[in-house]
Amino acid sequence: MDTPVPTGHCSSGQPSPCELQAKMKQRLGRIKRKILVMSGKGGVGKSSTAVNLALTLAQDGYAVGLLDIDLHGPSVPKMLGLGNQQLQNGADGLLPVEYLSNLKVISVGFLLGDEDEALIWRGPAKTALIQQFLRDVQWDELDFLIVDCPPGTGDEPMTAVQTLLGDDQNSGAVIVTTPQEVALLDVQKSVTFCRRLEMPVLGIIENMSGFACPKCGEVIDIFKSGGGEQIAHRMHAPFLGKIPMDTAMVMAGDSGKPYMATQAETETGETYRRIAAALMNPTTK
Repeated sequence: MDTPVPTGHCSSGQPSPCELQAKMKQRLGRIKRKILVMSGKGGVGKSSTAVNLALTLAQDGYAVGLLDIDLHGPSVPKMLGLGNQQLQNGADGLLPVEYLSNLKVISVGFLLGDEDEALIWRGPAKTALIQQFLRDVQWDELDFLIVDCPPGTGDEPMTAVQTLLGDDQNSGAVIVTTPQEVALLDVQKSVTFCRRLEMPVLGIIENMSGFACPKCGEVIDIFKSGGGEQIAHRMHAPFLGKIPMDTAMVMAGDSGKPYMATQAETETGETYRRIAAALMNPTTK
């Protein structure tokens, strides 16, 4: 796949930096809140958290955009049952794929011809694509833009943070971890990353916090519990809640029917609603 080419024109046939910056500012100015969902390492359920938080906010009546910038492992289309969709051009830019009338989605997965295709790009090409998604997508008015970042603190999250820093009051990061010590060590790095780039930390979520038995509902602490909350206190960051391991969550992601679309009335569903409520009225640190 070729490197994306930004849209727009100037006298030389290519948009000037000032034109591109003006267009970016105009697009982002129509989005009230931007929330980056990050993790220090892979395998902690970051994408499923991003998908279910976006859906929870949409169920509350908000206009939500979900931007998947996990370029080497875009799983959002699969989780939403949108794997066969492709991006289309509109009158004023790329049209996001509609999941609900008030939940629109953009992912590099919509640009790949085959789900087995690998994206073999270096940093500049990835940076250009993320900037294009933020600048050239016809999001329209949004209450929330949820950005699913890849694990770690590399090019993709750095580009997203630096691009969204124009309005610190309306941007922030949610960091997802699991209770294991190995994952918790990486959470601290993610918090430090955000603070060095002056991105407010909206809070930490402890995912896979115990296993919810599908028969009796009892929660068993397979990976321990409470580590995410301890790290939040240690790093002086808000703690947003614990989400247990749930077989229904796994099946939801594989089937393309998000957990909050079918299991919203469960205790885990209530946890997502509490987290979403906290994001509507954030305490940043």
